Amino acid sequence: MVKKIQGKAQMRLKIQIPLIAGIFLMSWLWGSQVMARSLPDFVELSKNNAPAVVNISTRQTIRGPRMHRHFDLPEDVPLPDLFRRFFEDGIPDMPEREGQSLGSGFIISEDGYILTNHHVVEEADTIEVRLSDRRMFEAQVVGSDKGSDVALIKIEADDLPVVKIGKSSDLQVGEWVLAIGSPFGFDHTVTAGIVSAKGRSLPSENYVPFIQTDVAINPGNSGGPLFNLDGEVIGINSQIYSRTGGFMGLSFAIPIELAMDVAQQIRDTGSVARGYLGVLIQDVDRDLAESFGLDQPKGALVSKVLPNTPAAEAGLQVGDIIVSFNGKPVRRSGELPPMVGASRVDTDAELEIIRDGRSLRKSIHIAQLPADEPALASRAQAAEPDLVEELGLSISDLTPQARESSGLASGGALITAVGAGAGRSAGLQRGDVVKMFDRQTVRDAAHLKELIEQAQDKGTVAVLIMREGDPMFVPLRMHE
Repeated sequence: MVKKIQGKAQMRLKIQIPLIAGIFLMSWLWGSQVMARSLPDFVELSKNNAPAVVNISTRQTIRGPRMHRHFDLPEDVPLPDLFRRFFEDGIPDMPEREGQSLGSGFIISEDGYILTNHHVVEEADTIEVRLSDRRMFEAQVVGSDKGSDVALIKIEADDLPVVKIGKSSDLQVGEWVLAIGSPFGFDHTVTAGIVSAKGRSLPSENYVPFIQTDVAINPGNSGGPLFNLDGEVIGINSQIYSRTGGFMGLSFAIPIELAMDVAQQIRDTGSVARGYLGVLIQDVDRDLAESFGLDQPKGALVSKVLPNTPAAEAGLQVGDIIVSFNGKPVRRSGELPPMVGASRVDTDAELEIIRDGRSLRKSIHIAQLPADEPALASRAQAAEPDLVEELGLSISDLTPQARESSGLASGGALITAVGAGAGRSAGLQRGDVVKMFDRQTVRDAAHLKELIEQAQDKGTVAVLIMREGDPMFVPLRMHE
């Protein structure tokens, strides 16, 4: 009886082992297929869109040896990571010679209009465009806008393949995207990655809320399109963040809505008009937030209101914190310029500001950004210092000459020396002109001393200074 039971058990085991193995194999295959289906297929996207992507080569007269915009700085130097454009600058005061540069672009109309970057065609004497079918055309610049780094060029041809234009506003962080371009001259190279962030503000780029990706971008990709998985262009590849001049995982693209708006303005009027408020702003850090009575850092802090501007007419004041523009929250100061710049000139906008801890709404009329914004004053100088021992500062009134050079019609006190103390810890420097202290306008050095005495029991106060012509708020902890 025992032997029969054992025989049946062995028989069941022989049947179960292959069955289990089969189930495991089917599960593995099914899981692999599901995984494969979840990954994007770039084959058709690349095939359908490559014909509308072009290679751009330029020739220009340059001075001196060519070099990439790349700087080798020691690791301990502040801000060693520089944003590099992909093209090259000549060194001045050197013999002239002919130089060449490479870039990319994409066709937006069947009759030959092409979008690319401003820095691709900047100062070019000749521009050659090569299509995917190897046809060559000489292009003319219709218009170019340095502020957005967008250029519109034109070739004489008909029935050209064109890209589909999408909406970068629909992008989600983590979404797959694909770039087509000519890195190092390798035509129609395809690279892919994901959206890393949206609305990035970069140094010296005030009017572009960049799309950040990890798509591999290198010299020659400039001006090329960035696609979503529906095969629509949602950006123009423009910049990278690098220590070496090559790709390091951070790429930045211009949103296509902004680029198309620039292109349309160029076609309609030959130039680009941007909105303008007439304020200088800075970020609100944790210490400044505390000094202004905010629960958390947010908004764009107004450090200067320029005269005869929309901001002055709307009654904006130094120390106001702009937290919303036309209903869109302003979390950092870098978010405000693209919003204003994209606004139509001669229209009204709604601002939400925080003033003295209270929320206010202001209506403001958008003007056009002047070609040359007013130059700011240089650093003031004065004499007869007065010691403020509590902060380690020496201060004095401004002489008439110093007042004129600083651009201050009245008020203010000059820091003539900085010793050990809270002032040095806050970053105050000799030559700074104190315009406001703890939200009070400073009349002179004596008034500043009074304000400092009155603030002895406070934790952190905001100090508005002028430094080499630039206004900025500095958070000052009254007691170290």
